[in-house]
Amino acid sequence: MTAASPPEILRAPLVVEFPFTRSLGPVQSAFLTGLREGTVLGVKTSDGKVMVPPVEYDPVTAEEIRELVEVGATGTVTTWAWNDRPRTQQPLDTPFAWVLVRLDGADTALLHALDAPGPDAVRTGMRVRVRWAAERTGAITDIACFEPYDGPAGGEAVPHDGDFADAVTGIVAEARLDYVYSPGRAQTAYIDALSERRTVGERCPSCHKVYVPPRGACPTCGVATTDRVEVGPAGTVTTYCIVNIKAKNLDIEVPYVYAHIALDGAGLALHGRIGGIPYDQVRMGLRVEPVWTEGGRHPDHYRPTGEPDADYDAYKELI
Repeated sequence: MTAASPPEILRAPLVVEFPFTRSLGPVQSAFLTGLREGTVLGVKTSDGKVMVPPVEYDPVTAEEIRELVEVGATGTVTTWAWNDRPRTQQPLDTPFAWVLVRLDGADTALLHALDAPGPDAVRTGMRVRVRWAAERTGAITDIACFEPYDGPAGGEAVPHDGDFADAVTGIVAEARLDYVYSPGRAQTAYIDALSERRTVGERCPSCHKVYVPPRGACPTCGVATTDRVEVGPAGTVTTYCIVNIKAKNLDIEVPYVYAHIALDGAGLALHGRIGGIPYDQVRMGLRVEPVWTEGGRHPDHYRPTGEPDADYDAYKELI
């Protein structure tokens, strides 16, 4: 008798990234514009401490603070960690140290990279200075890195009005996370069922809630869920949002609706896009069904079934 083959272990590389756009208040605007101009600014708190990078509200009193000061471009390493495998878009492409540097005139430390030949060349208490980027745009990357320094210390912080021509008023921060995802037993079964155009959850043997997607264990009762239950395919919109910003690499015209959908028989709602109906006609209680594309491994979107709307009491616990 031949032993059964172990189930395939699913793995997939995933990248989560988005540009985070934010406007700047007067303090952060002055700080980043100052970096562009080769000037490091901090802010003085109510108890006289100088914080670099500056903040807009006092961490002790929560009062708004605006008193800007200029600090030195030299400082002292307060702690460090060696990075022998730099990653893409890190400050340096050769091994370097992450350091916290208390700039001369400041009372707090700034995190950045230190260009050093090896970990033996780095120590707490060593003196360093800013190495400015060749081209500066008004970002923390205007400090290319720190480098060892054996010159004289800078002086005390001096007042600065924070006024610069063509001030930086907003930034776009690129957030990105690369990782490999491997689903466990429960989610592998869920994914396999989706490829057959079925939606399968798992029921908790204690509270009897059906989780879709399944998690392998009930987060409420803490017991394993092994009883598989097919749910749907139809469901009810419990709540929704209208998306007005077009996502990169997503070929969907805005506005469109993303909703939480409680599939029939499920104990909680999953999310999906609503199509086949004008966005301003989507509503709580709308009955919907999945729409599959040729070769798709999951529903492309959900559309109205034409049934009467569900009564609020039927889904209020699933919102």
